[in-house]
Amino acid sequence: MEKNSLIENYDLSKNKEKALLVFIKIKSLKKTDKHSHIVHASTDLNSAQLAEHSSEEIEELKNLTLSAGAEVSGILQHKQAEINPKFFISAGKVEEIKSITGAEDIDLVIFDNDLTPAQQSNLETAFKLKVIDRTALILDIFAQRAQSSEGKLQVELAQLNYILPRLRGKGIQLSRLGGGIGTRGPGEQKLEVDRRKIRKKINQLEIRINNIAIQRETQRKNREENSIFSISLVGYTNSGKSTLLNTLTKSDVLVKDMLFSTLDSTTRKLRIPEMDEILISDTVGFIEKLPHQLVAAFKSTLEEVRRADLLLLVVDSGNIYFEHQIRSVMKVLKEIEIMQKPIILVFNKIDKINSSTLSALKLKYRNSVFISALKKTGLENLYDKIKKNVDKNRLTLTLKIPYTESNLLSFVYNYCKILEKKYTNDSLVIKLNANKRFQKKLSPFIISDYIMI
Repeated sequence: MEKNSLIENYDLSKNKEKALLVFIKIKSLKKTDKHSHIVHASTDLNSAQLAEHSSEEIEELKNLTLSAGAEVSGILQHKQAEINPKFFISAGKVEEIKSITGAEDIDLVIFDNDLTPAQQSNLETAFKLKVIDRTALILDIFAQRAQSSEGKLQVELAQLNYILPRLRGKGIQLSRLGGGIGTRGPGEQKLEVDRRKIRKKINQLEIRINNIAIQRETQRKNREENSIFSISLVGYTNSGKSTLLNTLTKSDVLVKDMLFSTLDSTTRKLRIPEMDEILISDTVGFIEKLPHQLVAAFKSTLEEVRRADLLLLVVDSGNIYFEHQIRSVMKVLKEIEIMQKPIILVFNKIDKINSSTLSALKLKYRNSVFISALKKTGLENLYDKIKKNVDKNRLTLTLKIPYTESNLLSFVYNYCKILEKKYTNDSLVIKLNANKRFQKKLSPFIISDYIMI
């Protein structure tokens, strides 16, 4: 039987690829330009901000590389005036990297931002080594982490859409550069490299993912019709969302201290005293410059976020770059058009910061919640915030429902909170608390100025 686990197909503890990370700032980089290995330039930042941003990106790229199973053997940083269309970097820098990779026995060169297919090919030819960009690196990590059938389909679709424009002629054999990072897909020893087969596979994957999306939509509509309040956990990767889900719901979702440990949307029941049932979902973690192929492929999973009544934006308060991470998450939320949702900012991992830092955070982010999901501290404040948002979504009504409306009576008892009731000769008068979305359904039976005795 063919193995489906990438962890089985690739023993990442042995023969790790040695990677050189390249960081280049383009002084005049335009907003439409995307390129290079830890390459990020922003002309509206001062030099100090640029230096800090670079340090953050270097650290993140190092973590991504380690998560993919390679080891970081070196980091190269460089500023240049413009992008070289052929190599992205200057010809002189190409020669310098060739010298470094030869001396350090490098297997892999990784660029932080996107390279064009031609630039990637030209660099591989020049270096005689495998060259990948940030997108390929993240896709590879997703391929390793995918567990569910849906997750594997989504990752493979993203990978094939990324690879297709990078094939030359009838296709290239990725194996010519060996296996490892950038060549593997979920459940396969290596990714397909034949153009015709890739196009056919993309069509098949899109159909299968669309069918799953239809099933998800049916489930979501059932939840909405049943007035079940839903919450989605969002946040930067490794911010502690899965730990928070486990703590709130007393469940055992996989928790690991690694990037993208959660790819599949996981939904659990959240029970808060004196409140109706709530559904809470964990979602894939976001990251700076999340590849658009992944956003598109994970559309059905991200739909859980779009349809949620409330978002909990989980923040790693111990990360010195947390503010930039918040902005990155908000950017993705804007891309998937859900900025209008109510959002509670949840500062997690407060057990990792000192009291003065915590006090400063509370002063700056007055309407936020500060917790340690691991230590189970600060949860009462979070419950209070959730309850207030649930209450905003409900209204109190008095109804007069004829006994002949048995279906409606059953619905009211199942999906509304009964506050008071009175039996009359031909009907039942009920004062209840209901979800606002039920107002239209209940409106023919609403009465006013009725005093319950």
